[in-house]
Amino acid sequence: MKAILFLATVCFTSSIVHAEELLPPITQGQRVATCGHSFHVFTYHQVEAMAKLAGLEHQVVGLSSIGGSTVQKHWDVPEEKSAVKQVLKTGQVDVLTLSPIWLPDDAIEQFVKLGIEHNPALRIAVQEYWMPNDEYNPVYPLDTKKKVDHNATDIGKLRDATARYAKDIEDLVRGINQRLGKDAVVVVPVGMAAVTLREKIVKGEAPGLKTQAELFRDNWGHALQPLQILSSYCHFAVIYRRSPVGLPVPLAFKAIKGMSDDDKAKLNTLLQQIAWDTVSHHPLAGVMKPVAAK
Repeated sequence: MKAILFLATVCFTSSIVHAEELLPPITQGQRVATCGHSFHVFTYHQVEAMAKLAGLEHQVVGLSSIGGSTVQKHWDVPEEKSAVKQVLKTGQVDVLTLSPIWLPDDAIEQFVKLGIEHNPALRIAVQEYWMPNDEYNPVYPLDTKKKVDHNATDIGKLRDATARYAKDIEDLVRGINQRLGKDAVVVVPVGMAAVTLREKIVKGEAPGLKTQAELFRDNWGHALQPLQILSSYCHFAVIYRRSPVGLPVPLAFKAIKGMSDDDKAKLNTLLQQIAWDTVSHHPLAGVMKPVAAK
């Protein structure tokens, strides 16, 4: 229920998070490693490009890319073949990004333990992603062939499905942090941001985008550039605890065909604002100051 209420708040209010409620932005370039599938792995280089546009010496230091993967599949890769395990053991990683599909996925905590052992200051960012097939159906094998009309999706039902999945991720993160005794693991609320963007499209408030289907290259939900860029802005905001609003249009926009440069610029600003509004309001994104217990 808390997740549902949180998502409704992000989508329907324009409440402002004041500077004094936020942790200071990170001004030093971060060394980032990533374990990801096709709903996530593009952020590895897109965030690097965004950080460089922001004048940050961002470094990508290790990538494990496996299609359709649970985090467990990345953990099962032998160390001698895993660039991420190898770099974590050097302690030279500031942020590790992970992208589970459905839970449970015990390897998330295994990666956390390995990383923290070698760098106690490591932050682990767990992606909460948009709903494949526009539904919450946490089963394997994944139904990648289901026919879905993204334009016919009811936003209210999608919001509810996203909130249920978000609660799974939030419960997982809270549990790991409680066992660690510190808030090393944070959430990247990509799915919530995606719902907001889709609502904007339905209302005709997303420059250059006319239909929800323009976010996806297939029924299952693989992201096209607008959704990819939104996800990457969410990751940038979490990794650097700062708003991406005002950054130039990234090169990734060049892949969007049939959209004017003016609409690309306006859409870029909208994606930046949605990303920051979503991240800065999320209590587990690592951006807000912890609320003192009463």
